[in-house]
Amino acid sequence: MAHLQEAAAAKINEICDRHIGQKTPLIMILSDIQNEYGYIPLEVQELVSARTGISVAEIYGVVTFYSFFSLTPKGKYVVGCCLGTACYVKGAQQVIDKFSEILNIKPGETSEDGLFTLDALRCIGACGIAPAVSINGKVYSKVAVKDVPVIIDQLRADAAAE
Repeated sequence: MAHLQEAAAAKINEICDRHIGQKTPLIMILSDIQNEYGYIPLEVQELVSARTGISVAEIYGVVTFYSFFSLTPKGKYVVGCCLGTACYVKGAQQVIDKFSEILNIKPGETSEDGLFTLDALRCIGACGIAPAVSINGKVYSKVAVKDVPVIIDQLRADAAAE
């Protein structure tokens, strides 16, 4: 969405209109936009502001507060490594380090091919299956460093098959 196209602007206006009059429309609007486009850049926030009357500052505050929302495009596969206490104690740091090494990106970055985004998560509530990794909402349990290349290879194969 480097430069907001007319069709994208129309879709965002439609999303805004769909939620006008609801008790808390901003989260629903931003959620729908995030689901539709994968991120919410400043120009989209400005369009939402113009359409809803909610200040850009408030919108930006919500986008940057909630980890679900992103200001930049995410990869096809968003790999979230839990670094909560239980996962960390069971080797999560080494797991995220292995993802980082193989993908050649740091947490918060997206691979050059656009396939992977690596995120460090604080806790995903899967302490009993630590260390846990979430990829596009699917939780992988008891992930060991040796599992990381297998997971990445499978995701690359899945992407190539599409």
